[in-house]
Amino acid sequence: MQNTAMKLEGCEDAGRADTARYARCIKASKRARWDIETDVVRGRDFDFSQTFLPNGLSMVDELGFLTGPERRLLSQVQGRTYANIFGLVERFIGAKVLEISGRHWLGDQVALEALVRFSDEELKHQELFRRIEAMIGRGMPAGYVQVADPNEVARAVLGKSTWSVLALTCLIELFTQLHYQRSIEPDDNLSPLWKDVFKYHWMEEVQHAMLDEIEWVKENDRVTMRQKEQAVDDLIELVGAVDGILQAQAAADARYFIGIAGRRYTGEEEAGIGALLLRAYRWQYIVSGVQHTHFARLLTGMTSEAQMGRIQAALAPIVKG
Repeated sequence: MQNTAMKLEGCEDAGRADTARYARCIKASKRARWDIETDVVRGRDFDFSQTFLPNGLSMVDELGFLTGPERRLLSQVQGRTYANIFGLVERFIGAKVLEISGRHWLGDQVALEALVRFSDEELKHQELFRRIEAMIGRGMPAGYVQVADPNEVARAVLGKSTWSVLALTCLIELFTQLHYQRSIEPDDNLSPLWKDVFKYHWMEEVQHAMLDEIEWVKENDRVTMRQKEQAVDDLIELVGAVDGILQAQAAADARYFIGIAGRRYTGEEEAGIGALLLRAYRWQYIVSGVQHTHFARLLTGMTSEAQMGRIQAALAPIVKG
């Protein structure tokens, strides 16, 4: 009886701690709240004489045969894709957050408010990235292709275990912060509008990462060992599917850039452009996340040595490029 009482007391303490964390997320959400037109766009348009994606993410400086204007153009193509892929992943993130909010409908109302705010912000982010795509599309030549349909991707992702979807979501939210803080915010040579898009996006993603972690840990406590085995397989499949999208988008973007750059490249140079784009996209959307210190700590703490070995073996070809 004493052990049971101690366990119940421990659960109550954990519940109170989680409620306090949910409350902090609500407070941060209220403080960071912004409007697409009033705060981000502010009547501006994109200036295509400026760089979009910084070199720390685009890697364009590695292609020595490109001129300065060509590197800027390639940064704009990559910046367009960078925004579109965020819009893509936020389709399934928003749906999953709405789904798991149901666990709190008749329970912790603080948790429910935090997750409802999360889903509302994700819907706003999708609208923001649709707006940005339309604006960039008006200023760039025709021929750009988005290879993946957000609804089809969301259906496939949401068919996987909640543990694996929350793991992928946590990875995304964490690298979002890393990219902004280390590459986008410090670069004074970027398009001010493009930079502001990701400044305001980052401001709300900070608390999203906290909520991802809370819900992922809770889900980890729910699953059985057998379910965890399947969840690890699901995570490996999800990362593989993301990589498949990145491979296709890199190839499409290489063709687009080569077609609009205004000069002919050698076969070796064309291959170099395609390889660079794939390496950059893998870094942006997979590698920078799995190598994030906090994500690695969380994942290691929730998996066995054998499970981590499977994950690392699956990631090895992607990490090595």
